[in-house]
Amino acid sequence: MQFGPVEVLTDIGLELRSGEVHAVIGENGAGKSTLMKLLSGYLAPTRGAIHLNGATVAFRGPVDAEQRGIVLVHQEILLAPDLTVAQNIFMGRELRHGLVLDDRAMNRLAAGAVERLGAAIDPRQTVARLSIAQRQLVQIARALAGRPRVIVLDEPTASLTPHETEALLNIIGELKRDGVAVLYISHRLPEVAAIADVVTVLRDGKHVATLPGGTLTPLDMAHLMVGRDMARLFPPRATPPEATPLLCVKDLSVPGASSDIAFTLRPGEILGFAGLIGAGRTETFEGLLGLRPAQGRVTLAGRATWFRSVRDSLAAGLVYLSEDRKGKGLLLAKPLAVNLTLAALHRFCRGILVSRTREAKGLEDAIARFDIRARRRTMLAGQLSGGNQQKLLLAKMMLREPRVVVIDEPTRGIDIGTKEQIYRLLAELAAAGKAVVVISSEMGELIGLCHRILVMRAGRIVGELAGEAMTERNIAVLATGADVHTSAVAVGA
Repeated sequence: MQFGPVEVLTDIGLELRSGEVHAVIGENGAGKSTLMKLLSGYLAPTRGAIHLNGATVAFRGPVDAEQRGIVLVHQEILLAPDLTVAQNIFMGRELRHGLVLDDRAMNRLAAGAVERLGAAIDPRQTVARLSIAQRQLVQIARALAGRPRVIVLDEPTASLTPHETEALLNIIGELKRDGVAVLYISHRLPEVAAIADVVTVLRDGKHVATLPGGTLTPLDMAHLMVGRDMARLFPPRATPPEATPLLCVKDLSVPGASSDIAFTLRPGEILGFAGLIGAGRTETFEGLLGLRPAQGRVTLAGRATWFRSVRDSLAAGLVYLSEDRKGKGLLLAKPLAVNLTLAALHRFCRGILVSRTREAKGLEDAIARFDIRARRRTMLAGQLSGGNQQKLLLAKMMLREPRVVVIDEPTRGIDIGTKEQIYRLLAELAAAGKAVVVISSEMGELIGLCHRILVMRAGRIVGELAGEAMTERNIAVLATGADVHTSAVAVGA
């Protein structure tokens, strides 16, 4: 498969059988998503052929592929934001009562579809008001409602909690028993090891290996993906210096999301925030940083302050990297240099005009420092892989020279090799005296990276974990409220 002169996939062969889960893994940019789009009609191969039930097929587009029973659930969210959950799930296959749409039936069935995935989402809610994770669940529910013969899942659990992930994996087991073929892309290698019957590894657009799933450990897969030992994923955790807290937050409340939030953050510390989807983590920090209405008390470097807008928090040295890097972090249709310099444009101006020379030099420096892998300096941000988009976003915000860095879901949809790089970059920021907050749904990520973890449930901080107490069980106990009284978890922020 070629895009212009660039060959993205070379001589890839893949066989998928009914009732089988076939996982495709590889680093960002290995060609996984391109392969999935070829198999589901979004792209046409420049050479080679696709066979379905023994016959050669050439899809006229994704609708043609869906009509033949092949459905792709994208990593990106492709829903109509102004329509309701039910309307999105039944778009193109609406239920009718005579000549009138049967909204009651569609709402009832949509509620059951998302509940089956472990979530409680009002089917009458517009998609624009849902979180990224909730939108992903709606997208999966829509795909399953079409009763596919082949379902292609591209990073389906990247934004899901362990509870929702478990529900989805159980459904995949049901699909297997029903004879559905599942093509599964994920950077979460323990998931792949748990459910894959066959694993195919890609690297740089080429086939590396196809092996039975039960013969590979997550470390084996990581080694095949990146070609090097990945036994040590997290950097050594340095002890932060004893210092007066840089940021103190008290009585922070965000209407409809969280209340009575209190925490401190020291220079050189990485503080984690855990919790289930809907716990209020993202909304809390959006409120703190002036992105949504909130109230409370904030002390920064010993001085009482309050951020009425994101302009105030940026000026004070706090930066926020959104979990939605495609929708809120980057301008995907703009070049890399424009994205990089936008948050600190004053540094690249001569008078009132942007210096393209300074901008180009800034991009070269960022590419070198953050290992942004771009085929061309002129390419658009949307043409980068997910991991390189995240590194570009990090480079962009670091031009602000912040004192406090808040990063939400730092490795969502990112391969294990790039995860290692992101973790190292965050550890380097802390070692340089920055205060870092990591919001993540991956418990292992928080445990491996953070000095302390605060757990939220139903809009409140319900516990703090440090040292030996930072375990997946303790996080889960606090996040769900199960078995709290019999656990050894210290409760109280």
